[in-house]
Amino acid sequence: MKAAETTATSRAGKVNWVLFNPKTYATILYLLLSLPLGIIYFTVAITGLALSIGLTPIFIGIPLFFGVAKLLNGIVNFEQSMIRHILGLPAPSVANTSNQPSEAGRNWFMRMVKGFEGGLFIRNLLLVISRLVTGIVFFAIMVTVIALGLGFIALPAVHIILMNEMKLDILENSLFSYFHIDWTYNQQYLLYVGVGLVLFWIALRVVNGLMQVQRRIMYVDEPYQQSTVPTGAQMDTQMHASIPSQYYEYHEEHPAHGMMQTAHREI
Repeated sequence: MKAAETTATSRAGKVNWVLFNPKTYATILYLLLSLPLGIIYFTVAITGLALSIGLTPIFIGIPLFFGVAKLLNGIVNFEQSMIRHILGLPAPSVANTSNQPSEAGRNWFMRMVKGFEGGLFIRNLLLVISRLVTGIVFFAIMVTVIALGLGFIALPAVHIILMNEMKLDILENSLFSYFHIDWTYNQQYLLYVGVGLVLFWIALRVVNGLMQVQRRIMYVDEPYQQSTVPTGAQMDTQMHASIPSQYYEYHEEHPAHGMMQTAHREI
């Protein structure tokens, strides 16, 4: 059952009908902002690490290092929550925080030191660096494919404006003239608009595919996969709950044996 729920959750963020789905245009806005956000994340991470290493001899760099680790974790969590919000994924279940009241009396430095994990820090640092790389690559791909589709759609309007204002015929030496195809401008307009719509639809599919790649890179589905694995406490609870039920089933199946045991106890 839980595996089926995880599969349904992973499919919930996928976009089927791209043209009129608001998730598609929210993804376009996210990828447009990915380039400046990636630069900001990378600059903050590298600057913080450089300062923490450089200020280590005067002991200021040690708390600064743990602060940078906490900041990187916050950046990754913010990116994951933003992707979940865009794709319409449910918020992950909150982990058990029963040990927080005992740590309330400690200072902030001891809490950061105790909550530091080396593997998580390295993963978050690599995710921030990859966020810059994917931000540049995805931004370039998205702008190229969308501009190509919109360019074909807007070509008839641009041609009419240039013909009326500047007497410039940009379709004079078009592909049709090389193949000696005698098409009117209106026929060419219809063809260009049709090709542009197809290319724009393909561009939107590419945009949603890029978001799915970003979703896997940022480990967005990791909390859902972890929630399907039963913990030790849950397994113990299930085992203890199953023992009494088997005991009572045994008494229901052998009522005479239970009465004989009761009689022996009374004697």
